[in-house]
Amino acid sequence: MIRLIRGFSHAPSFLNGCVLTIGNFDGVHLGHRAVIDRLAMRGNELNLPTAIMLFEPQPLEYFLANNAPSRLMRLREKILALNELPVDNVVIVRFNRTLADYEPEQFIQKILVSKLNVKHLVIGDDFHFGKARRGNFNLLKEHGESLGFSVEKSITHRLVDLRISSTLIRDALNMGDLSQARRLLGQDYSICGRVAQGDKLGRTLGFPTANIKMLRRNTPIQGVFAVTMTGIDNCEFQGVANVGTRPTIDGNHKVILETHLFNFNQNIYGRYVSVQFKHKLRQEMRFNSLEQLQTQICHDVAAAKEFFND
Repeated sequence: MIRLIRGFSHAPSFLNGCVLTIGNFDGVHLGHRAVIDRLAMRGNELNLPTAIMLFEPQPLEYFLANNAPSRLMRLREKILALNELPVDNVVIVRFNRTLADYEPEQFIQKILVSKLNVKHLVIGDDFHFGKARRGNFNLLKEHGESLGFSVEKSITHRLVDLRISSTLIRDALNMGDLSQARRLLGQDYSICGRVAQGDKLGRTLGFPTANIKMLRRNTPIQGVFAVTMTGIDNCEFQGVANVGTRPTIDGNHKVILETHLFNFNQNIYGRYVSVQFKHKLRQEMRFNSLEQLQTQICHDVAAAKEFFND
């Protein structure tokens, strides 16, 4: 079980030192997994615990607010994904004005050395840190030699001729290319959350839905999809889902994930589930009446069933 460290205590978090990597790890894609494998290998060699440092909010979210790129994962989803990988600790650091104004040398001395007692650091080849992003691999290597830690640059993970990145996955999802996103992630793109009470309009239309509030500033995926849902009785259920703002119903700006499961009638309010996106059927659209919406949902259900049958 992974250990979560929120912020820093007065004493170093690792008395004997640690092997650390730093990043957003948004999506926990194949590139991230390669970094974590290397981290675990170095931890075993040095007989030290491994740790990942994450920032909340992510730095671009702090600087750009609602204009920041959409997240692939909320923090809880990220922790659940990392818990399946060979990493011992996740250090969650609040990103604020104080941290944003740290000179790179301050970050190295106060956080990496004094708070975390880093003995070996694995970083991406595009890693920058500190005020004005002045910190980089060369600065870390230079200071590490005098402060007692070594630095290793992780090699960019590529798929054929593509450099795997969260941005590339986000672009694929925006275009509805779930196959490309799956190749880069190493698995289906999914959204996790707790099933919440809705207005039960879907039930009125003959298609009851399990609703998950996205709780995000924006989302990389929108539209109607063939999906599966897990987290209930160790089973996988097929269905059709809409991710969007429900323009026919209320058209507000809050994004919600609504999933209708085929041949399913259990009460799952409050259950924490995962929805895996398999195939995009269409864009979300506004209809002139609930009758038109109901007819389209019938078509969507038929299309999703056809996809699964194929």
